[in-house]
Amino acid sequence: MARYTGPVCRLCRRERMKLFLKGDRCFKEKCAIERRAYPPGQHGQRRGRRPQGYGPQLREKQKVKRIYGVLEAQFRNYFASAEGRKGITGENLLVMLERRLDSAVYNLGFASSRAQARQLVRHGHVEVNGRKVTIPSYQVAVGQDVSIREKSRKNDFIRASVETARGRGIPDWLELDADNFTGKVVGLPSREDIKLPVEEQLIVELYSR
Repeated sequence: MARYTGPVCRLCRRERMKLFLKGDRCFKEKCAIERRAYPPGQHGQRRGRRPQGYGPQLREKQKVKRIYGVLEAQFRNYFASAEGRKGITGENLLVMLERRLDSAVYNLGFASSRAQARQLVRHGHVEVNGRKVTIPSYQVAVGQDVSIREKSRKNDFIRASVETARGRGIPDWLELDADNFTGKVVGLPSREDIKLPVEEQLIVELYSR
């Protein structure tokens, strides 16, 4: 399966903002944005005119793709599905991305980043309603339990992430039982629950061109 394997800090610098792709490092002075808050490359520091029209639309799409770790073809499929549902297309898109299993694992605090959550799912450390699920794009539903497998609960990375999550907070659509490494989906995420600096309407405009 195709995936991005380059330096993720480069992606944050390209978007000129923290995308929180490296977990705890993003909160420290070592964060690339803290040291070089300009796009990568030899022309990164060049001052230019503020992009208009297609430029901002493309940047919003790229930003969301990078936050959730999906590639272009998969993102287009999400958009097509969101467009065919009732409601506001942009909000539908973000809700579907937020309902991904790897995103739920991250939001519950079992991983310090979505990339780490994706790896936990693929390696079989995560269960949904007591059954192992290894598909990061699996859409969680109301009433389902998302938990770490019994054999994986002694993993130092997972335990450290859970401790960090206590201070970070859990979205209202999820409930966490940190002592038992279990979370429950108590509702579907709303736009207010998705604390991302994203203008999803620009993405809709981009695909509507």
